[in-house]
Amino acid sequence: MARKQTYREEQKQRDDLTGEHTVGDAGQIILSCLFFATWILDTSFLKYTTFLNHYVPLVVRMPFTVVLLVLSGILAGKGLSIVFLEKRETPGVIRKSVFNIVRHPIYLSEILLYLGIIMLNISLAAIFVWIIAILFLHHISLYEERLLFVRFGKEYERYIQEVPMWIPRLRKR
Repeated sequence: MARKQTYREEQKQRDDLTGEHTVGDAGQIILSCLFFATWILDTSFLKYTTFLNHYVPLVVRMPFTVVLLVLSGILAGKGLSIVFLEKRETPGVIRKSVFNIVRHPIYLSEILLYLGIIMLNISLAAIFVWIIAILFLHHISLYEERLLFVRFGKEYERYIQEVPMWIPRLRKR
């Protein structure tokens, strides 16, 4: 009987996907575990760096938390479904939906998820890990952009000029 392909093997065979950093997934998992372990330990048990919670009440933080978590879910859901569930016959730069707002909506969703959790219960230790996660995501984003530039050239160069990497523009150019 033929062995069924893993999800990862199936993705590698798709011509419409360009590739990703070799340590991207592992790094994201490790940083996610580190972030949540740090946040849970600091906010629930150690409480070494949670003093800002006394100055910013939960009633103020909660609306920001909800907005950030909802926005994170929308970016992740739309971005992941476009990249991995839609098979494109002709490979090209994806410019629709959330990819017309920022170039890395899936990574941005991860950043906003962590920020939403931080707003729920502020921990300076978790903020430190969050900053490391941002730097890591920026690094793998730059790597993936080089792959896309090599593959799509001028088309990707135009995309870079028109769509910001992380922070959406209020007005189109």
